[in-house]
Amino acid sequence: MSRPWLQGLTIGLGLTIAAASPLAQGPGAPLPRMPDGRANLNGLWQALGTAHWDIQPHSAQAGPFQLGALGAIPPGQGIVDGNEIPYQPWALKKKQENFASRWSQDPELKCYLPGVPRATYMSFPFQIIQSQGDIVMVYEYRTAHRVINMSARRAAAVDAWMGTSNGRWDGDTLVVDVTGLNGQSWFDRAGNFASENVRIVERYTLAGSDHLDYEATIEDKTVFTRPWTISLPLYRRKDRNAQLLEFKCVEFTEELIYGHLKKPASN
Repeated sequence: MSRPWLQGLTIGLGLTIAAASPLAQGPGAPLPRMPDGRANLNGLWQALGTAHWDIQPHSAQAGPFQLGALGAIPPGQGIVDGNEIPYQPWALKKKQENFASRWSQDPELKCYLPGVPRATYMSFPFQIIQSQGDIVMVYEYRTAHRVINMSARRAAAVDAWMGTSNGRWDGDTLVVDVTGLNGQSWFDRAGNFASENVRIVERYTLAGSDHLDYEATIEDKTVFTRPWTISLPLYRRKDRNAQLLEFKCVEFTEELIYGHLKKPASN
């Protein structure tokens, strides 16, 4: 099912999708450009890998025993630069608690919005809609979306799951400063997290016609001892009739999450 509301969002924001210049192939091919000369990021993009399970290196693991191999976690090399997340001692303990309860407490399990940067590397595509003004990012998961404000900087009015995003160009790199996150989302299913004081600076660099280099630097003095960075490639969806579909997300897990609250059956 396509998203009729996406067209309305695009029109409402006054965004026009400019056609990319011809996508020549091979080394040294020119990058697609907008009419104003900026790198053209329009398109449907998706991450590959296992960062949505755990952004740090991890081996294959079992999931809930009821699911058998269907719930198994594939191994991954991680996307954290240097492989270490510099947690403060209390925060490391909290992360370990999150991990132990991940099958019932992961916000994704409860269909909450994924937050930033998690929305970028979930196993769902997302669409970048770029004009010569603001930029919209629309995610297949949970109909999440955000507007990248490219004009005068806008302060976060309230904390929110997807935060407030202010963007600028650094050459061919889109730099997005994200603040106003509510601190309730996780970075992955392993329970890595930050607080509502986090600031995330994302960098989207068009490294070729069909892939972006993505980088995000996370800073939160209440949780981490220093800023740290994740990085991964994003790939353009090239399949025939590629489009963003709907995944509204329904929990289907009431028994797992709330079963312990049920009253015992009376005889």
